[in-house]
Parts: sequence; structure tokens; C-alpha cells
Amino acid sequence: MSHDFRVSEALAAVYPATTLQTCIVHLIRHSLDFATWKVRKELAAALRTIYTAPDADLAAAALDQFADGAWGQRYPAIVASWRRAWAHVIPFFAFPPDVRKVLYTTNALESVHARLRKILKVRGQFPTDEAATKLLWLALRNITATWGKEANYWRNTRNQFAIVYGERFTAPGAP
Repeated sequence: MSHDFRVSEALAAVYPATTLQTCIVHLIRHSLDFATWKVRKELAAALRTIYTAPDADLAAAALDQFADGAWGQRYPAIVASWRRAWAHVIPFFAFPPDVRKVLYTTNALESVHARLRKILKVRGQFPTDEAATKLLWLALRNITATWGKEANYWRNTRNQFAIVYGERFTAPGAP
């Protein structure tokens, strides 16, 4: 997880207006790695109170309650992990619950990145930056051509992005 944060923070240095958001699913999976299979379902339910809280303040209170409770005493590494990632968790709470359903995982983005890395890795070297850019553009065109219907709640998510990010967000097809 620390590698992801270093990469994200490097991007934020280049793009200072970037909102960094950790993948909630990965944070949960990382947390569950500390527990035995017998208790994972109960532990996941206890963690759910944190990331389904209505806002960041209530989520922080839920994390404190988790930390002070039996789970936090039994698994202090989980609490420490959430606290380390907290600055990258709270941007999630700026959005309504139906938008969070789209945002809480980075799997779709990671899939695109993996496919782009695979294409670049096969080629190895490029004669110019323009050649690499053209290859990436063609790859993205092919990747997006295979996409079916848009994700549930995407229209509402797009509207929320337009509100929160204003001029920085341009919806597809917008002038």
C-alpha cells in the first residue's frame, strides 16, 4: 500500500489540485489479511460502519469506536493501517452514498493501467515520445471500444464531479 501512496503523492506534486483517494476495497482487503478466516465476516461488518458513515466526522468517530472496541484491541495493526491511510480515505466522504458506490474501488482504473503497462512492456523502447504517445492513444481507443454500458450511478457521479470540481471537470461531449 505504501508504494501506491508514494506514486499518488508524486502525481499530486505534479498536479497540485489532485484529490487523492485510496481504494476502500483494497484497504478492507488489507485489513482482513490480519484476521483468520473464521472472523473475517464479522470483522468486515465492523469495518463497514467506518466507510458507510454519512460524513468524515462520523467515520472518524466510527474508527475511534472500532479502535477502542474488541476488534481494535485484537487487531491494532488494522487501526494503524486505517489511520495511516486516513488522509486518503476522507475525500470519499465529500460525495453522496450512491456516488461512493462508484468511487470506493479503483479496480476499473487499475485494469486500464494494467493493460497499458502490458502494451508498453512488450514494446520496450520507443524512438520518440510521440511514438509512445500514439501507441498509448491507440491502446486507450481499443480499451474503451470494449466497454459496455456505463457503471451504475455514473450519471449522478458525473454530475457530482461537475459540481465539486467545476472548471476542472469536463463531461464527455461537453463544449
